[in-house]
Amino acid sequence: MIKPLRLSGVVRAVVAALVGLAPVTVGRAEDFPSRPIRVLVGSAPGGAADVSARLAAEALGRAFRTPVFVELRGGAGGLNAVETFLANEPDGYTILLAAVGSFTIIPAGRSVAYDAEKDFIPLGIVWRSAQVLTVRAANGAPTLARFIADAKARPGTLTIGSAGVGTVTHLTIELLKREAGIDVIHVPFRGTGAALPAVIGGQIDAMFSDIGIIEPQLRAGTLRGLAVAAAQHAPALPDVPTMGEAGLPDVTGEVWFGLVVSAKTPPKIIKRLQDGAAAAHDDPVYRDKVARLCASVGEPGPNALARLIAAEGAKWRAVVRATGIKLE
Repeated sequence: MIKPLRLSGVVRAVVAALVGLAPVTVGRAEDFPSRPIRVLVGSAPGGAADVSARLAAEALGRAFRTPVFVELRGGAGGLNAVETFLANEPDGYTILLAAVGSFTIIPAGRSVAYDAEKDFIPLGIVWRSAQVLTVRAANGAPTLARFIADAKARPGTLTIGSAGVGTVTHLTIELLKREAGIDVIHVPFRGTGAALPAVIGGQIDAMFSDIGIIEPQLRAGTLRGLAVAAAQHAPALPDVPTMGEAGLPDVTGEVWFGLVVSAKTPPKIIKRLQDGAAAAHDDPVYRDKVARLCASVGEPGPNALARLIAAEGAKWRAVVRATGIKLE
C-alpha cells in the first residue's frame, strides 16, 4: 500500500507560493500597465531627444490612461541611458528612447555591451527629422550643383559645419563628399546651434542641420536651403529639392528616435506596448505638435522601426569604416 506523500510545513508553504505565482503573473500582463511608465532618454534637457520623448510620452499616456514620464540620463553619447535601461527589470515599465547615435553610429565605431538589433524589441518610431544643407543667402551658392562645382574647382577650401565628430551631421558630410566626389573641410562645433552663427556670419560656407533649427532663418531669408538629405521632400521646406533630385540619392541623413523595450520583456506586455505605441502614433494632437516642429512621427508599427535600425546601422557602419572616424 502506497502511503500518501507527507509535506512539511515549509515545503507546503513553498509549493503554495509557487502555485500562486502563475495567476498573478498572467494578471500582471493582462492588466498592464497598472502603474506609471518611465521613458529613459540619453540626452540633455531641451534637445530633440528630450522633446520627442516628452511628446511621445504624452500620447502614450493618453493611449494607456496611465502617467508616462521622461527621465533624462545624458552622457557618453546616449550610452548612459542604454546601460541604465539594460540594468532594469524587463517588465515593460521602463522604456528606452532608441536614437540614431546610440543604436547605429556609436556601435559602428566602438565596442558596446549590446546589440541594437537583438537585445531590444521595437515599439515604434516617434520622430524623424531630415538634415538639410544650408548656406548663407547673401553670398552662398544658389544651388547644390553650384556648390559642388565650386568645391571641385577649389578642393580642400570650402567648409561645412557639423554638430560634432561622429554626429549625424558629420557623417552626412562624409556621405556628400563620397557621393559628389568633392573635398571639403569638416568643421565640428559643439552642437548645431553653435554652428548656426558661423554660417550666418560667413565664418564657414555651409552646414548640415535639422530642419527645425534652421527653418526660421530660411523663412527670414538669412540662409538658403540647397538640398534635403532625404528621399522625399520636407513638408516644412516644399521648395527645397532633395539630394536625389540633385543626382545624389544615396546622400541621406536624419535624426530619428523610436521606443524600444528589452527583448526579455514578456510577449503579452510587448504586445500591449506595441498596441499603445500604435494608438499614440495616430493621436492627432501628437502628430500636430511634431509637425509644428518640422519633424514627422515616421511610419507606423514596430517593423518600421526595426527596418530603420537595420538600414541605418548598415549605412553608418560603412561610412565609419571607410573614413576611419574615431568615436571616443
